[in-house]
Amino acid sequence: MTVRLQGLGDTVELHNGVRMPRLGLGVWKVTEEGQVEQAIRDAVKAGYRSIDTAKAYGNEEGVGRAIRECGVPREELFITTKVWNSDQGYESTLQAFQDSLDKLGLDTLDLYLIHWPVKGKYKDTWRALEQLYKDGKVRAIGVCNFHVHHLEDLLQDAEIKPMVNQVEYHPLLTQVELRQYCQDQGIVLEAWSPLMQGNLDVPQIQELAAKHGKTPAQIVLRWDLQNGVVTIPKSTHEKRIRENADVFDFELSHEDMALLDGLDQGKRFGPDPDNFNF
Repeated sequence: MTVRLQGLGDTVELHNGVRMPRLGLGVWKVTEEGQVEQAIRDAVKAGYRSIDTAKAYGNEEGVGRAIRECGVPREELFITTKVWNSDQGYESTLQAFQDSLDKLGLDTLDLYLIHWPVKGKYKDTWRALEQLYKDGKVRAIGVCNFHVHHLEDLLQDAEIKPMVNQVEYHPLLTQVELRQYCQDQGIVLEAWSPLMQGNLDVPQIQELAAKHGKTPAQIVLRWDLQNGVVTIPKSTHEKRIRENADVFDFELSHEDMALLDGLDQGKRFGPDPDNFNF
């Protein structure tokens, strides 16, 4: 599946009809005073409309300030946050959601995600997300870091299918089986750490960058998008934020895509969802 792309305004339709931007700004670990606000201002000025945060990032209040001050109407923005592991469970998730809304200064959220599949907890957590969705407090709900077996387990009892699964995804971790499963289920795959936490010195990526006159980061982000994967590169530098969005004036050929697909090593820069202890 190769997706036709036009620009930073491109969206994907979730299975409930909500449209989500294909490219957004991630703000993981952006906690220095004023830094997240500046990054979001720069991103919005460059045309981004999707901001991805989480309780665990410790910057929801800063994100909220930036939303209010960025000069773009709230309804034009797509805001995501996540319930942290220690808050999982039915009642505690409902409370955590309200806490996040209060920090963000919002009445509703566009997307709320379970951050990690905490064993014995994520089904109750999902019931809370379903309730929030039914109550109209969030426009879409989903999960992060769920393998196929987590999704199959969740779907046995779920009333509502997750709309999004946000996972580590990049050319060294192409998640072929998971991507196919999500596609078959109508669950949109979203990439975190798409730029491999800066580990872009892969010869084939460098060669494609030279061939297309683009940066290695732009090559990888274009590959994500052409594969139909929503992506949220993180940056706090205005030049890099703009560069990350400058991926709509070239196209990777079938050969280019196959070359990148072939780099898979099953390599993770983050934790394995089957083996985490936080």
